[in-house]
Amino acid sequence: MSHNGLSEQNGTTGATSDVTESGVTSLPLPPGPSEPASQSTGKPYSDLQSAARFPIKLPVSFKSNAGESHTETENISANGVLFRVDADMPVGAPLDFTISLPAAILGAGADVQVDCRGRVVRSVAEGGRRDVGVVIDEYRFERQ
Repeated sequence: MSHNGLSEQNGTTGATSDVTESGVTSLPLPPGPSEPASQSTGKPYSDLQSAARFPIKLPVSFKSNAGESHTETENISANGVLFRVDADMPVGAPLDFTISLPAAILGAGADVQVDCRGRVVRSVAEGGRRDVGVVIDEYRFERQ
């Protein structure tokens, strides 16, 4: 709801976002369980993805048998995260990883680290790299 009556188009057909007095834009909620998503990927795992995904690039570090690696998110949702890696990560494998939330984006004085524990639910080779979908089972925020 807007406090000053201003409304902006957010680039999604038929959806608007509201601008509050503080200048913060609130986004519309994703479709509920009874509402179909506006676009289907046609991929067999699309039924497993119940939360809206946001194409946000954030630094990620994780530990695997090959040691510590760094990459960035391709997209993120309330349920999990997708990123590209060079190493093979089999479906079902547990994964501890850290997502860095930059202070400049948060409007905070310092970066915030989100330490996550999850498991690989999708691992698909594409273009010499591997897209890995990880469901987040546990997370903890840490300020640096």
